[in-house]
Amino acid sequence: MFITILLLFMFILLVWNYYVHYGRNGRLINLIPGPRGLPFLGYVLQVQISAEKLMKLLFKVTNKYYPILKIWLFFMPIVSIRHPDDVETILSSTKHIEKSHWYDTLLPWLGTGLLTSTGTKWQTRRKILTPTFHFNILNQFVDVLIKESNCMTKSLKDAGGIVVKDLSSFVSEHTLNAICETAMGISLQNLGTFQQQYRNAINDIMQLIVYRVFRPWFYNDLLFSLSPQGRKQKKLLKILHGFTEKIIAERKLYHERTNGRYLKNLESDKEIDDVEVFGIKKKRLAMLDLLIAASREGLLTDLDIREEVDTFMVEGYDTTARNMMFALLLLAEHKDIQERVRVEVDTVMQENGGKLTMRALQNLSYLERCLKEALRLYPSVFIIFRKAAEDVKLHSYVIPAGTNIHLHIYGVHRDPNFWPNPEVFDPDRFLPERIQNRHPYSYIPFSAGPRNCIGQRFALLELKATIASLVHNFYLEPVDYLKNLQLKADLLLCPSRPLYIKFIPINHK
Repeated sequence: MFITILLLFMFILLVWNYYVHYGRNGRLINLIPGPRGLPFLGYVLQVQISAEKLMKLLFKVTNKYYPILKIWLFFMPIVSIRHPDDVETILSSTKHIEKSHWYDTLLPWLGTGLLTSTGTKWQTRRKILTPTFHFNILNQFVDVLIKESNCMTKSLKDAGGIVVKDLSSFVSEHTLNAICETAMGISLQNLGTFQQQYRNAINDIMQLIVYRVFRPWFYNDLLFSLSPQGRKQKKLLKILHGFTEKIIAERKLYHERTNGRYLKNLESDKEIDDVEVFGIKKKRLAMLDLLIAASREGLLTDLDIREEVDTFMVEGYDTTARNMMFALLLLAEHKDIQERVRVEVDTVMQENGGKLTMRALQNLSYLERCLKEALRLYPSVFIIFRKAAEDVKLHSYVIPAGTNIHLHIYGVHRDPNFWPNPEVFDPDRFLPERIQNRHPYSYIPFSAGPRNCIGQRFALLELKATIASLVHNFYLEPVDYLKNLQLKADLLLCPSRPLYIKFIPINHK
């Protein structure tokens, strides 16, 4: 009986293998160059290696088979692209907007918010959320960002003398508080020990998501839920969702008690009369307020609001922290560039009474070029996965509908055909005259096209505010050097170990 079942299974496997590889779609995929895999398994065993080795393997195969390659994982093909022409074909399209199934690992936490939704739901959410980053709302957020940058500076000064910091831990603490205040209107610093609990929960669930992404047998929800990791995830989700729901309930109550007066004309730059007739102090506008306003019009449910707030948290916390970490390390290693930034910041601050303001940040053009170059070299979102909605031609190969397409942003940003001396940190690459004739899809740190990151202006403002304050008050010196950096496979670009930097106080007379 066992032998019969085994033979039947083998027969079905052979038939399915023939159908997948020799059917129309399989024949088209197999025309694309790529490393050879094993029968049935494809390239699965080759990728069951350490996170550091997996990252090196990604760079190696994408360089070897430039500009396009395919691999099979079991019976699932993946096509990897890194030429700006191909990237433009996918990202500029209004058809290929569906994310790959790898993003399904985020669903228990984020649901189908802006990051993971598609079709009509995504279009509706995008329309609702785009005003969140209206200039006048960003102008209010700048106060939060500047306050948080001052908190970072103060914590370093209070430590006294030369301070050596683990950048990832140090920076992420402050980016988390900044996104909490702007997304939800609450300061984690006022929550005592819950700040660390919430931060730990985010870090832990991100690690569980990474664990699941790189283990194909855990794509099954039931199988994962029965594992120790699945049970741990359930506990973490209770913490994260519980916190978000509590904040949403408190914010909605606030607007009920003020008869929704602060939900009107959210994009207006007109000052609202702050005379309190309800005995309630007006709170600073938060992204959450736009969602609540939409819910009052029947466009969103409480669950919808939670999905978007959680999405803002994951996109605005860790991504910005990693961008900031790499930018600070690059400035520490390039003292001439760091000094030029410092002169620009000092000059602009003197012109603004020794303070940073929205106008001051807008005038930091050289710092902005430094940040853009740091994002070129180390984009926190270094890969994107999309699903082909229909047959699409990429570099002379037809990619059949339903294929998972891997867009290798890190490789795009270091392509010597578009970036001379791509490993060199050169902020002047982003001078207006040098940008003019560059391929628009050769630089995509915030993705591009209809699904580009709606928070990119917010991210740049946060990076500017924080780094301007730090460079004004401290000399940055490297402890770890990026030439010795080992990256590891993760959801975001990630060093294999903590990276340290020295903050040396500047004595302003």
